[in-house]
Amino acid sequence: MSWEFEQVAGPYGFAEGPAWDGEAVLFTDISTSRVMRYDPVSGECTAFRSGTNEANGLIFDKDGNLYACEGSKMFSDGEGGRRVSRYNANGTTTVVAEEFEGKRLNSPNDLAFDAQGRLWFTDPRYGDETDDLELDHRSVFRLDPQGDDSWEITRVTYDTTSPNGILVSRDGNWLYVAQSAYGDNNPRELRRYPINEDGSTGACEVLHNFYPHRGIDGMCWDIDGNIIATAGWEESGPGPMLYVFAPNGRVLETHPLPTDQPTNCTFGDPDLQTLYVTAGGCLFRTRPARKGYLIYPSS
Repeated sequence: MSWEFEQVAGPYGFAEGPAWDGEAVLFTDISTSRVMRYDPVSGECTAFRSGTNEANGLIFDKDGNLYACEGSKMFSDGEGGRRVSRYNANGTTTVVAEEFEGKRLNSPNDLAFDAQGRLWFTDPRYGDETDDLELDHRSVFRLDPQGDDSWEITRVTYDTTSPNGILVSRDGNWLYVAQSAYGDNNPRELRRYPINEDGSTGACEVLHNFYPHRGIDGMCWDIDGNIIATAGWEESGPGPMLYVFAPNGRVLETHPLPTDQPTNCTFGDPDLQTLYVTAGGCLFRTRPARKGYLIYPSS
């Protein structure tokens, strides 16, 4: 049966990156550089944090710390941007990564923790403004914690041109990446890479090809290891849609959305059985017959 969606917040300029904190859903409004907080008990949506440098993807680590991909070219104070940050409970920000081999990152987009506490993130650049880019590639990176609040950065893909949504399997054996480049002849695929013991990745396997239509933007896990993904738009193809993929890429279900350009999704509520979706600048929710999996809060 098709899922029924309820709009619970918005519209905002460009909503993305929903993340459940145990009591509420946090999501980003990229256009205003804010993190918003939707409380499902009161129904209120308020600004949680501002000055986020057009933050996109959000995620919590196992200890409940909030991390963000800040994608803007410039900080709010005009001194730079394009970094992965941790938003501390006291209101401060800790920069986790902003360079690779001495060159600034492109525009970090989405991120995922694995069971070892390593942080994986995608670093594309969308749009036509590329004169400021210092790297000559758009890759996926892995950040390894060093135990002193610093992180070692490693490039793990060499074949991506616009990596977007990202997940790591619960057993740590597979890296899932949405390759979502726009334009003629650019691949729009759900890819799977084997993760080696040293954290490097092997050759990718294309699990699903969306070309020539809009591919996946964001993804999350259900408790059974299936992928819930946002994809599609009204411009072409089957339209804005939620896909449910088995780990091997087989399409299990599709569910049309009531608005265009879905961006991301996460499970939430105390039972982790409500799916929250950002699309068309709004936050929606639905109650599928599925339970979510999150590293934090524990499923």
